Amino acid sequence: MVQIKVEKPAKEKLEMLRVNEWSLWECDPSTFDWEYSDDETCYILEGKVKVKTFTEEIEINKGDLVLFPKGLRCTWNVIEKIRKVYKFG
Repeated sequence: MVQIKVEKPAKEKLEMLRVNEWSLWECDPSTFDWEYSDDETCYILEGKVKVKTFTEEIEINKGDLVLFPKGLRCTWNVIEKIRKVYKFG
């Protein structure tokens, strides 16, 4: 079963992952369906979103490091404007 993994990383982990070099993505409040064609790791700079899959609903907030596995199908409900940095693979 594909699951979303969420953690509150230490500053050292963010530096090790080099999140400051990742691509930026922003989204205003909205709801949309999404499917991941590759693993995506992202770090939430600001905002709040609820991501619903067939088996769970997870709230993701500022300061969360999130792994979305390849093949995951979900619905994003952006509650507060999201700013995140991300990388695939």
